[in-house]
Amino acid sequence: MSNAILLEVVNNALRSVAEQMSATMVRSAYSTIVKEMMDCSSAIFDGRGRLLAEGANVPIHLNCLGPCLNTVLTKYFSREQMNPGDLILTNHPYAGGESLGSHHTKDLIMIAPVFSDDEKELIAFSVTMLHHKDVGGVWTGDSWTVEIWQEGFLMEPVKLYDKGVRNEALWNVILNNTRNPRDMKGDLMAQISACNIGIKGFKQIVNKYGLDVVNSVIDDLLDYSERLTRQEILKIKDGRYEHEEKILDDGFQGGPYTLKLTVIIEGDSVTFDYTGTDKQIRGPINSPLSATISATYYTMRCITNAHIPTNQGCHRPIKVIAPEGTLVNCTMPIGCFQRMVTDHILVDLIMGAMAQAIPDKVMADSCGTNYDFCSGTNLETHPRGGEINHRQYWGEIVPGGLGARPHSDGVTIMSCHVTNCPIPPLEAQEIEAPMLFIERAILPDSEGAGKYRSGFAQRRKWKLVGHDGIFSHVSQKSKIPPQGLFGGLPGETSKWIINEGTDKEQVLDYAMGDVIFLNYGDTITCITASGGGFGDPFERDPMKVREDVEMGLVSIENAKVKYGVAIDPLTFELDTAETERIRMSVK
Repeated sequence: MSNAILLEVVNNALRSVAEQMSATMVRSAYSTIVKEMMDCSSAIFDGRGRLLAEGANVPIHLNCLGPCLNTVLTKYFSREQMNPGDLILTNHPYAGGESLGSHHTKDLIMIAPVFSDDEKELIAFSVTMLHHKDVGGVWTGDSWTVEIWQEGFLMEPVKLYDKGVRNEALWNVILNNTRNPRDMKGDLMAQISACNIGIKGFKQIVNKYGLDVVNSVIDDLLDYSERLTRQEILKIKDGRYEHEEKILDDGFQGGPYTLKLTVIIEGDSVTFDYTGTDKQIRGPINSPLSATISATYYTMRCITNAHIPTNQGCHRPIKVIAPEGTLVNCTMPIGCFQRMVTDHILVDLIMGAMAQAIPDKVMADSCGTNYDFCSGTNLETHPRGGEINHRQYWGEIVPGGLGARPHSDGVTIMSCHVTNCPIPPLEAQEIEAPMLFIERAILPDSEGAGKYRSGFAQRRKWKLVGHDGIFSHVSQKSKIPPQGLFGGLPGETSKWIINEGTDKEQVLDYAMGDVIFLNYGDTITCITASGGGFGDPFERDPMKVREDVEMGLVSIENAKVKYGVAIDPLTFELDTAETERIRMSVK
């Protein structure tokens, strides 16, 4: 057993290396979605393919890197077939015959084997995943696809570099199958640099402590995380906990569809059984198994001790059952480009099931996935860059309201759960593309009320100042609002409006769909969903309600209706007697 100090030092050294890898991609990338929204991730694995540390950017990325690495090692390149200087690249969701590859064709995974200084022993893997702007496909942005070939070029695991020599034929094939070769080249180089940072960092640790010591510490570190995770599971009463959630709740493409889960707690082990979930559909919202595993592992980390080192040991007590051919384990050749529609709701699904067992650890429903992407052309204002024809592409992973928690309010306007991408500066998007922001604001009275309220929804509006706009959008919970827990009220539903407030106003029927063509001057208004409340709203601290009213987040009327709190409209002072009378009248 390694001593505790060495265990902690090596653990943090490994985390530092992984975080440096992610930072390298963010600081080196060309595309806005990476350099401003940090849509990339990284991880270090040992020579046996066990997760050691993560550069924790995008949760849905992180836990799929291990299954993908295992697919590469068992189906494509054995350890004996790898050499110093190799770089393996893949984006194929169905690589190896199962959905255990990259779960999004735009998310290219790059794997670099790490060898000892004498180049005789493979000692680790440096792995990155980065969202590339365009990999071909039907449209530059997202669209309603039904088969995987519509979602861009597909690469089963292949060596981009072989013994340090770049495969120029493959390099040219990649750059000739994107509308944005400049950004593709720059972002690939950022990934390569990040992998090299991982190689260098891991070898520095080995050179400092010795390979035998490092391997011993790794074994102990993984065992430590497993032991602590099992201790957390032991705190949960044995039993079966069930829940279900809906996706495409507005009826789009035959919806709503059902996600179903049974969580089985047996001693210090847990099984997540998705049996009963609806079959995969002809559309892009199906989740590959690697993404379902990612969402499941992420949620387990949310409800267990945050101080447990995140590594392979955390996964050992967890079993995932996801029937093949369903929305949570899709099969070739079905589309999966917008798998986040399912994966975000998996988090709410698990939280809803576990609320029955550990009400002090879960949170109410959140906004789900929200994003829009658009491209347009304006050769006067944006004459260079972008696509081959100078069409500029932009978009945002739009944050909304998060669900309330057992002892605190939900977060307002934050990317939800498995996304975790920051808001890009407005100026950065306007500089790089023919668009103009008109509004970004918190939407008052949009919270899910509760003893602890949810985060508020966002109202966001922009104008196209380019020509031939091609727009795509996705949001969730447009009909069934995010639900509260233990008496907490539902939150706000989502909505999309084109040309709001004009005679051309069009409220979109569905929260997502295929591309929409825009004209110069058209505006897009997005109202995100918020989250659900936690606990009885009439038990909320009246002073907290008063504070929200004073800040303009909650109206005086809703303070009374939702929370039973009376506020003087002139002085904003709390009317204690009237508040007590209102609250007593409903008991």
